[in-house]
Amino acid sequence: MTDRSGPAAAGAATRTACLWVPDWPVVAALVVAGLGSETPAAVTGGPGGRIIAVSAPARSAGVRRGMRRREAQGRCPDLQLWPADDARDAREFEPVAMAAETVVSGLEIARPGLLLLPSGGAARYHGSERDLARELTEQVAVRTGHECQVGVADGFLAAVLAAREDAVVPPGASRDYLASRPPAVLVHARPGDRALTELVDLWRRLGVRTLAELAALPDAAVAARFGDLGVWAQRLARGQDVRPPARRRLEEDLTVAEELDPPAHRVDVATFAARRLAERLHDDLSRRGLACGRLRITARAVDPVTGEARTLERLWRTDDTLGGLSAARITDRVRWQLEGWLTASSLGEGVAPAPIAGLTLAAEEVAPAGALQPRLWGPGAGEDLRARRAVERVQALAGGDAVLTVRLQGGRDPRDRVQLVPFGEQVPPERDPDRPWPGALPPPAPSVVLPEPVPAHVLDDGGRPVVVDVRLGVSGDPARVVVPEEGAWGGIDAAVVDWAGPWPVAERWWTPQGRRRVFLQVVADGVSAPVLGLLLSASAGEWSLEALYD
Repeated sequence: MTDRSGPAAAGAATRTACLWVPDWPVVAALVVAGLGSETPAAVTGGPGGRIIAVSAPARSAGVRRGMRRREAQGRCPDLQLWPADDARDAREFEPVAMAAETVVSGLEIARPGLLLLPSGGAARYHGSERDLARELTEQVAVRTGHECQVGVADGFLAAVLAAREDAVVPPGASRDYLASRPPAVLVHARPGDRALTELVDLWRRLGVRTLAELAALPDAAVAARFGDLGVWAQRLARGQDVRPPARRRLEEDLTVAEELDPPAHRVDVATFAARRLAERLHDDLSRRGLACGRLRITARAVDPVTGEARTLERLWRTDDTLGGLSAARITDRVRWQLEGWLTASSLGEGVAPAPIAGLTLAAEEVAPAGALQPRLWGPGAGEDLRARRAVERVQALAGGDAVLTVRLQGGRDPRDRVQLVPFGEQVPPERDPDRPWPGALPPPAPSVVLPEPVPAHVLDDGGRPVVVDVRLGVSGDPARVVVPEEGAWGGIDAAVVDWAGPWPVAERWWTPQGRRRVFLQVVADGVSAPVLGLLLSASAGEWSLEALYD
């Protein structure tokens, strides 16, 4: 680390430490995939699916941000590619934040991969700002295995750039530290902001070459010409903070438990005990002014014959915008789970339901209540709230499994990628969507996926059926698609305007349940139907309609 510390300047601003994990989107994707840091990898996103983050091994092979994926794969054939996933980045960054909180009691996650910490008290406790930086990097490395860099400065932008250089800027020297840098470095404070990128390019064309020149412009002129974004950028160029870091308060999970003696064989008996637990948990959260992001329900079931105990567990996502998780809502969720656990259908064939001998409720992701400010308009202003409450009322009347929501999971065709889960329930996907799926349908995804494939006919110019041989050769160019008049999806008789494929998918071919298919994408134009895209599959010489594109 370069030590730029010096005597404290009079009237220095609040000091900020910035912890930065380089290439975090790639690091998070590698962690989820179970691959090491030596793997050449990149993350794609934005318009055109260009490269937005690159690992060090991929950079050494010539892969750069902004490249098209074809060019990147040409330079590095072993390159592993993943699409951008904000949820994955945030989820995997939490252990880094927890490791940093063992050193500093409060922090702000500016974005996944970047932490802001107030350094004043922590630096005095550890001896100096350089010692604080060293302790942060060591704790993150020991507890998570990730390498990070820490910078300390007066303002947000200076702290971010100092972290990228692993440096400590002297108090009061942030403006000089930034002075000679081009305005393009402002994008490190707000990555992916197209308006900021365009503003930086405008300044370049106007002759503003350094942050010192931007900082010297009259305040009124900047506000009148460039608006709020220009004012924000000028404050950062002067080494100032737009606002102080928001300290994150670390809260412990709350847990309540109760043993049922005798064990409950009926749902109503177990629900009565769950009601008491829900009220205790709700009172604990209310008394401490807290809200939880997830509710974990755990039941201990004991076999009445063998005495063998098994643990049943389910995790539910909650939402603070709904006015908090009331005791009634907690009880409803527990009741839905008990109804499933005390019925043989949910336990599997040949498994008898066992009475519930113990219940445990745990509030996880605990944070101060009301941390989320409702919006003046849009989904956060009430529309989403009313819809969610209506769905909860339906669930309360008909049960948790009565309302299902769609979530993507891993798979090769559109139907396999759909997973139906009860609304509000957090269930791990049956197939990991982040894993590679060779032969998977390329994007964009179809807009309509048929519940079941519909028989279809693919014909060539002579009206003969199109046949795909073992070498994926077609007997003739597809010229017409006919779907017989059967059901809601029938009645299609259209000419093929364009087509792509076929490509094969062989799934579990070594088992009796395995299947071999070929897929074909066509653009069809019918007399009675508008131009539409169709996804067709062929198996054992028979064609089927799988999905439709807009």
